[in-house]
Amino acid sequence: MKLKILFNSEGLNEDFSIGWGISVLIGQHILFDTGENGDYLFNNFKKFNITLSDLEAIVISHDHWDHTGGLWKILQERKGIKVYACPQFSPNFKEKVKNAGGKLIELDSFYGIEENIFITGEIPGTYNGSYMPEQALVIKSEKGITIITGCAHPGIVKILKKVWEKFPEEKFYLVFGGFHLAGKDKRETEIIVNSFKEMNIEKVGPTHCTGKEQEALFAKAYKDNYISIKVGQTIEI
Repeated sequence: MKLKILFNSEGLNEDFSIGWGISVLIGQHILFDTGENGDYLFNNFKKFNITLSDLEAIVISHDHWDHTGGLWKILQERKGIKVYACPQFSPNFKEKVKNAGGKLIELDSFYGIEENIFITGEIPGTYNGSYMPEQALVIKSEKGITIITGCAHPGIVKILKKVWEKFPEEKFYLVFGGFHLAGKDKRETEIIVNSFKEMNIEKVGPTHCTGKEQEALFAKAYKDNYISIKVGQTIEI
């Protein structure tokens, strides 16, 4: 299966629009998050030759502007598309999706949206002292389990353990996305890196809100199995 990186703060070249947030296309028809800006996202659709009519579903990790920014432009063009959200997303977000013609689907538990593609459902987290629900995307392939995170507000290790409970016998191939570690000290980050190693996660791609110093610690530990996530990449899993 191919994963296309459609939004992030770095690109493979200047042809791609970059900004704050993340967006990943799974196959040709499932989009995980939408970055901060619809015009930027649509430019990257064009560069990847992505046809909007092929999209069948959008999974939103959490209700923050840098993950929902491109959603509204998509809904202008694709009425009726499924939008997977957490039950505790804001009433404003839910109403806006419905008014824009999206088919809102709220999940509070682990759910298979199609064969070998899953959503964790709502995982409790916090942001600036307030409750922040979030969900991650999980893909099962021949290489093992791949997990894509938006910001990991509940804690990246907590998310991994939740997925581990569902697939205790499976190999964990790749974990990438926002790990929300910016500002954490070296020792705390090293403990998290060690947790990844203890779970035998083969490859990592921390990006977005992870923090550059924290990304460097993952890169040091994972060496050739570290992936620098950039707009324009296609990752095979």
